[in-house]
Amino acid sequence: MHRARHWQIILPVFFFFFLGLLTACSGEKQTNAATPPAAVPVVVTKVIQKDMPLQVNAIGSIEPYSSVQVKSQVAAQLQAVHFKEGDMVRKGQLLFTLDKRQFEAEMNRARGTLAQDVAKAANAKAQAQRYAALLKEGVVAKEQADAMETAADQAEAAVEADKAAVEAARLNVQYCSIYSPIDGRVGSYTINAGNLVKENDTALVSINQIRPIYATYTVPETTLNDIKRHMAGGKLVVRAMPPNLTDASVGELAFIDNAVDRQTGTIRLKASFKNTDNKLWPGQFVNVVMTLATERNATVVPNEAIQSGQQGSFVFVVKGDNTAENRNVTVGRMIGGEAVVTQGLTVGETVITDGQMRVVPGSRVEPRPKTSKAKSGNPSSES
Repeated sequence: MHRARHWQIILPVFFFFFLGLLTACSGEKQTNAATPPAAVPVVVTKVIQKDMPLQVNAIGSIEPYSSVQVKSQVAAQLQAVHFKEGDMVRKGQLLFTLDKRQFEAEMNRARGTLAQDVAKAANAKAQAQRYAALLKEGVVAKEQADAMETAADQAEAAVEADKAAVEAARLNVQYCSIYSPIDGRVGSYTINAGNLVKENDTALVSINQIRPIYATYTVPETTLNDIKRHMAGGKLVVRAMPPNLTDASVGELAFIDNAVDRQTGTIRLKASFKNTDNKLWPGQFVNVVMTLATERNATVVPNEAIQSGQQGSFVFVVKGDNTAENRNVTVGRMIGGEAVVTQGLTVGETVITDGQMRVVPGSRVEPRPKTSKAKSGNPSSES
């Protein structure tokens, strides 16, 4: 009896306790449901309109404007080297001196032979003239006069041969002094003074002309018609920038190859640069940017605003009520951190450039200007 009364008292207490607990939980859920989700902090910027260049980008390599392998044209001992490795040399500057004594001796011998044959030729000519006069008087036979005339012609031919031998010997003497055929920078020489140099053998030194200089690069054949069309309006500006540099050398398109490479579907081009600052160096790889034209009043957003989805490129546009709208766009090209949008955006609209990972269509956002990113950090990591 006593136990029954005990449970009659405890059960109502438990009932009201659980009822209150359920009521509290229900009220908390209603409170949470009534509280809207927090706005997502994002970095935004305006869609702008500006002139944008129409460019072709490529990877190129630097080549000398001209390159010469300097070789000896005679076999002789190398007497002296008149430059330092890596020097800039001018056209006509003396580079090497060879021992020319043997060639001077040959030249003197050839001159002596020439003098002898000149005297013989003069005598033979005089004899031919005398026999011609005697033939008219009928004193000698015609055969004798003809023989004298032939001897005179042979002597004159010998003189001409001697003159050629003298000229050849004189050239050999000149070849003992080797001069630079171009302006350029010399490399390392391959032979030292005192060694024997062979005729037309190993190059003594190489010279690369680097002022001006070429950048060689290839572009897809699909761009060839555009390049030729814009070339008709004037010279095309080309910029070449070596790695680890921030400023580019400016030149112009100088050459288009006469055939497309069918294996790669590309065509080779060359741009020339004055290179007065020696910034470009043969064998160097460079980033090449060729400007074909300038597109006026293009619609432009930062590259960071462009996102990729299953249906193509899109951006998040911030509407007037600070909610995000997913907008499909057509991107024409990207240049230097900016994207040219041909369809989908209007100048003056606001787009999200950072924080998109936490944004879905219809999300409330907390727009912040792009300049605040450096101060407050990455907004997508805040909250």
